[in-house]
Amino acid sequence: MTSAAPEDAPRRLRAGVIGLGWAGQQHVAAYAEDPTVDLVALSAMEEHLLAEFGERHQVPGRYQDWKEMLAEAELDVVSIATPTFLHATMAIAALEAGVHVMTEKPMAQTGEAAATMVEAARRAGRVLEVSFNHRQRGDVAALKSVIDTGVLGPVYYAKTGWIRRQGIPGMGTWFTKAASSGGGAMMDIGIHMLDMTLHLLGEPEVTAASASTHAEFGPRGRGGSGFGISQVESGAPFEVEDLATAFLRLEGGATMLLESSWAQWIPEDLCYVTLYGADGGATIEWGGGPGNHRITVWTEVAGIPAELSPEVGEDGRHAAAVAQFLQKVRSGDVAAHDGSLALRRARVLDACYASARAGAEVQIEG
Repeated sequence: MTSAAPEDAPRRLRAGVIGLGWAGQQHVAAYAEDPTVDLVALSAMEEHLLAEFGERHQVPGRYQDWKEMLAEAELDVVSIATPTFLHATMAIAALEAGVHVMTEKPMAQTGEAAATMVEAARRAGRVLEVSFNHRQRGDVAALKSVIDTGVLGPVYYAKTGWIRRQGIPGMGTWFTKAASSGGGAMMDIGIHMLDMTLHLLGEPEVTAASASTHAEFGPRGRGGSGFGISQVESGAPFEVEDLATAFLRLEGGATMLLESSWAQWIPEDLCYVTLYGADGGATIEWGGGPGNHRITVWTEVAGIPAELSPEVGEDGRHAAAVAQFLQKVRSGDVAAHDGSLALRRARVLDACYASARAGAEVQIEG
């Protein structure tokens, strides 16, 4: 149940969530725990999930039809945590209804679809946010603070990736169908590493992409994750990549190497960001279990090589992403929060997939 807000607090926002899979459940929990929010409506096709989370958080409005929820629930804000191909349609409808919107990543299947969402947010004068929850990690915040002090100097090269030993989600479902997902491993988890690294670097523009994609596990029914559907469904071919790599050129001459895979012959899952600056280097790395985590900075102090271990705070994840979304809504500065940053991410992915198809570098328009 949502706790009472202080008497001098701003007006409580009425919130709803569309989609009650794992990600949607994180949004539900974040709204339910926020003392400035009333969680008033949930929408999902699964009746048992509506009942379970509606009862758990005492949510009065429970809808299987999301359009009905938008029409009746008198929402201020809504989170959309549905399959990617539904994001644009749902977000635009909510924005046109006067509701501020947060969607799960990726923003949409294509940059073109993402652009229609941004245009709708501008027309409606409402906030449009995309939940990049991994930038809310404690180690990412710690490394961002280090970079902002100038310890690394100008960063000219970055390597980043998320690679899994066996982690294809829901083989045979919307995740592995090109029309509904827009892409495979790069669209699903590579986008997190792209966002995280550009955030750490201070949001440079990506000017060109040279990429390659492979599908070696999924088409043979290998690499299922154990969550979702673990076997290829009859009549549902594996249509996306299970591994993608990209070489990205950034404004100012810096470069980035990005890799993402759902399934690969490696000892264990691994996520990493490594940065190379003129005055120092840094890495964050995690995976393979709760104890396998490190953040390290290499530099010089008074001409002496030094290794630093920044203090790391707690992870914020979805709760922090939702809190930032609500802060942006309350700021009133909707023009600064119209989804443009996430659209830039979507256009980078467009260029990567176009490059992989063409076998050549693709320029990215500003």
